[in-house]
Amino acid sequence: MVTDMTDFCVDGTTPLSEPGMPQDEPFAPVQRPAFRESLRFWFKLGWISFGGTAAHIAIMHDDLVEKKRWISNASFLHALSHCMLLPGPEAQQLAIYIGWKLHGKWGGVVAGTLFVLPSMFVLLALSVIYVQLGNLPWIAAMFNGLKPAVIALVIIALHRVAKRALRGPVQSGVAAAAFVCMFFFDVSLLLVMLGVVVLGIVLGRLWPGLLHRPSEAGAEEDERGYFISLNSVTPEPAPLLKPAAKLTSIVLLLWLLPLTAFYFFAGDFHFWKTLVLFFTKTAFVTIGGSYTVIPYVAQVTVSKLHWLTSSQMTDGFALAEATPGPLIIVVAFVGFMAGYNHFHGSPWMGTLGLLATTFYTFLPCFLFVFAGAPLVEQTRGKPTIQGVLQLITAVVVGAILDLTLFLGKAVIFPSGTVTLRQLDAISLGWVVLSLVLLRRFKLNVIYLILLSIGVGLIRYLSGL
Repeated sequence: MVTDMTDFCVDGTTPLSEPGMPQDEPFAPVQRPAFRESLRFWFKLGWISFGGTAAHIAIMHDDLVEKKRWISNASFLHALSHCMLLPGPEAQQLAIYIGWKLHGKWGGVVAGTLFVLPSMFVLLALSVIYVQLGNLPWIAAMFNGLKPAVIALVIIALHRVAKRALRGPVQSGVAAAAFVCMFFFDVSLLLVMLGVVVLGIVLGRLWPGLLHRPSEAGAEEDERGYFISLNSVTPEPAPLLKPAAKLTSIVLLLWLLPLTAFYFFAGDFHFWKTLVLFFTKTAFVTIGGSYTVIPYVAQVTVSKLHWLTSSQMTDGFALAEATPGPLIIVVAFVGFMAGYNHFHGSPWMGTLGLLATTFYTFLPCFLFVFAGAPLVEQTRGKPTIQGVLQLITAVVVGAILDLTLFLGKAVIFPSGTVTLRQLDAISLGWVVLSLVLLRRFKLNVIYLILLSIGVGLIRYLSGL
């Protein structure tokens, strides 16, 4: 019987293995990390999470599952599967969810905010440099040196997630089919996921045995020694409607506050209202990842709203790839250029546009996660839902493989032509060396990033 409130996890669960109880497991249960320790990790993650979703997942999995043991692999993949179904950047939402599990809603707010802020500040600095001095070649060279290391991070993520997620023929088949659909036939990730959800429901009803993972019997062993695991005891489901209504009211109030300030204190309220409504809408249509929403943003802002040119949009995409954080942060550059161009070349209005765009694009993510987190907890132990989520995780594997080849082709064959003559041998060599440094010598990701930027500068200065 639990007699002290400290025995409860933040989300209302209690670990089956508690300090002081008899232990027959090989691992002692990990204690909840101090809030300061979590803050330090999320702050570091925000600055080193280069490479898009796959690299973000790789870094979080390596640190939180493999090293710190704050969350088990099964819980990590379970949460990731849910985040894949939500609008918004799934890696950021996964960070919000894990932050919530560790330290409640404030933990989720801190995790999600620090995931975005560093990339926003970096992109702000690059945007100011871009409009003042142009797209400087040495900046591009620095981040071109970083790209091979990003490929190495993505390859490691692919290997780790695939090894843990593809434990049955159905999961492996779905991963292969998802890759084929996306890579060869350019099917959107959203359509692939919808098809997999239908497939999972059908298999769960007609042939539930096909979704059984052969290693499921040994899964409990993998759950020992983690603070967040599937072995945590979840109390009776709490009512969801009232907390969701309260949360929606808070988010709506936060949504209205800047808009009200624009009405009273900023010039041309029509422009700011259009910007706020457009990027709020964008936040709700980002199901399927950044590559789904970026073409939509580009089409509307360039062709209809005329906030920037197609050339500027392309440059913004390149700048966003050079920053840590989710690739969807490119919308912050769009907001900057919208304010800068609309107010006759004002960097201050551009900065205000960037801040407003970031706020209204990412605010709904917190609503989606906090409102849906209790539902995530209630799906555990339900065979049909678990089977569907396993298939979604398999889609993640296929998507990461597709992204690996897409990015790898651009890095190793920068001209776009896949021939031996067009091979960038230095980039290929740095990919291989990065893999060796990360896997064999366990080099810290921060050091690899600094080394890669240095390699990019050396190549630029030497003309290689």
